[in-house]
Amino acid sequence: MNINPVGVESFLNVYEHQARIDLAQSTIASLTMAEILALDGQGGDTFYEQLNKEKMNYGWIEGSADFKHEVAKFYQHVDPDNVLQMNGGTGANLNAIIALVEPGCHVVVEYPTYQPLYELPKAFGAEVDKWVIHEEDGWQPRLDELKRLVLPDTRLICLNNASNPLGTIITTEVLEEIVEIAKSVDAWVLCDEVFFPLEEPETCTSIVDLYDKGVCTNSVSKDYSVPAARCGWTVSNKELADRMRVLRDYTMICSGVFNDALATYVLRNRDKIVERNLGIIQTNRAIVNEWMAGEGRASWIPPKGVSVSYLRLDTPVDDESFCLDLLRDTGVLLVPGSRFDLPRGARLGYCAHEEVLREGLATLSAYMHEKYD
Repeated sequence: MNINPVGVESFLNVYEHQARIDLAQSTIASLTMAEILALDGQGGDTFYEQLNKEKMNYGWIEGSADFKHEVAKFYQHVDPDNVLQMNGGTGANLNAIIALVEPGCHVVVEYPTYQPLYELPKAFGAEVDKWVIHEEDGWQPRLDELKRLVLPDTRLICLNNASNPLGTIITTEVLEEIVEIAKSVDAWVLCDEVFFPLEEPETCTSIVDLYDKGVCTNSVSKDYSVPAARCGWTVSNKELADRMRVLRDYTMICSGVFNDALATYVLRNRDKIVERNLGIIQTNRAIVNEWMAGEGRASWIPPKGVSVSYLRLDTPVDDESFCLDLLRDTGVLLVPGSRFDLPRGARLGYCAHEEVLREGLATLSAYMHEKYD
């Protein structure tokens, strides 16, 4: 199999530990273990009470019953048996795509987007067409273009709601129209929902609540600030879940007892995490908007309730060179937009801790004007 490196991951693998001010991450300010244990109001006693009973064996291969039930609460009519625990959102996407894609089949992928959503189908032999979204539309999709791309034998449509790195969302109304297009050719729809909006969530609906041939992927890494758990999931109908059960035995076996316990505890206390993270989103977005008003070399389309965003930069050098120079000279880390096929910009992880964001933006402005004015 020939497969391209994931641009954002290969960049962060090399450079993220060199950063003094990290504005590259897509997680909402990762929680410390102390903060996690404080969630239950008992210093983590409920977590350790459960964990101390467990043998450190393989645990529940598909995820514990408690984990499955906590995940099922996110959706309207989901059988917990069709919730499968995966190795983060990455593992969830991998297993879903392996289950759905065969050599020669036709796949349509929203683009630009998280790279594995189009690289994996291509690597498994699919014919992949990119459904391009446009900045002049506020990064919103054109449904007439999707209709032209979908063929009678299209197997799969891949979406990212909300978009990584753009931070834009697909509303329920638009997703319903996408579902009707998929139904017209009996295609599956995979929706990566790891950045499902925390703000005004009623404007969006999970694909599995709209379409029997929908599969969603998610994790506790982004909206719930615990990427260390490496715990994600898929939700689908029974037909697809049974296919993925077989695949999991080849790709992961299980997530592990400790990770399952940690993820379940986090999901049980999700309301406190959401309250915290909504505050971070709203406070930090206002900080960036205020900064943007006085910064002539940057612009963005403000994200709606999610932790990722794309920063358009007006610099005379390419974005990869700019980001590497910025890191070397100031210690500020951004992900070059070209790592998402979005040149002349960068992914801004604006949901860092407030003091980190403020210092990073001030340093970024000073650097751009010193270098290019």
